[in-house]
Amino acid sequence: METSTNNQVKENETQTQAADIQIDEGKLERYMESLKLEQNLLFGSFTGIIAAIAGASLWAIITLATNFQIGWMAVGVGFLVGYGIRIAGKGIDKIFGILGASLSLFGCLLGNFLTVVGFISKEESLGFFETLVRIDYSLVPSLMLQTGSLIDLLFYGIAVYEGYRFSFRRITENDILMNAAK
Repeated sequence: METSTNNQVKENETQTQAADIQIDEGKLERYMESLKLEQNLLFGSFTGIIAAIAGASLWAIITLATNFQIGWMAVGVGFLVGYGIRIAGKGIDKIFGILGASLSLFGCLLGNFLTVVGFISKEESLGFFETLVRIDYSLVPSLMLQTGSLIDLLFYGIAVYEGYRFSFRRITENDILMNAAK
């Protein structure tokens, strides 16, 4: 009982201390502007593209090795893309989230496409790159629809959400207090 009371007293003291801290709006604005100056959309885009291609390739390799379509690999692609954009782009503007969502969807579609190419190359006893060069790209949309399922849309949606969510630079309450407190 005494430990519970001590924890509650400490929690109340922390809340009181946080309530006593006031934010200087001018400092906060300058801090946010300094963060915007650190943003790098080009580097974030480049890193996101590389992450999408790497995630898609890994997805295809795992699917081809196991002969099992693993839909949750899309979630990994979304995380990889979003996290890559966050680290490289240091973005706080909405465009970074849109970029992460878009590249996550691209990575998911590419992962499924590379998987289909891999299965075709196995079936036809051709090399992967030979199949990639020979494929009739006008048939790709219908091929993707034939090989996909409705559950893929769910995983794509989660990947897009993660790509958006993880693309933003994290700004903690402590960062704000350190840079904008009066």
